[in-house]
Amino acid sequence: MTNVDKANALHQLFPQEIPALLDFITGMCEAIQQDKDRNRSNWDDGFMSFDYWLSLILETEYRIKKFQNRMCESNKVFAEQLFDGFTAVFASHCITVYTSVKKHPNAKFTLAVELLFNP
Repeated sequence: MTNVDKANALHQLFPQEIPALLDFITGMCEAIQQDKDRNRSNWDDGFMSFDYWLSLILETEYRIKKFQNRMCESNKVFAEQLFDGFTAVFASHCITVYTSVKKHPNAKFTLAVELLFNP
C-alpha cells in the first residue's frame, strides 16, 4: 500500500477521528516553528536537514489551512493533500506521535495507525 492508500483507508475507517488529528498536526507545526532555534540545534537526523523538515512542516500547515474542511469530509482529499509526496514523511510522523505519546482514547484507531504507519 502507498501512503495515500493507507491514509485513505484510515479516513474511511475512522472519519470521526480526522478533525482532532488535523488539530494535533497543526499544533505540532506551530510548536516546532515556535522553538525553531532549539529544534535546529538538537537536529540529528541524517536523512534530511532541519531546514527541509521545516519546509515540510510549512507545506503541511498550508495544506491543512487551505483544505481542512474538505479533508474532514473526504478521505481522498485528506489522503492526497497530506500523504502524497514528501509531506507524507511529516504527516506520518505526526500521526504516530498522536497515538503513541499519550494514550489515545480510541484503541481501534491506535491499532489501525500502528498497522498502517509503523514499520
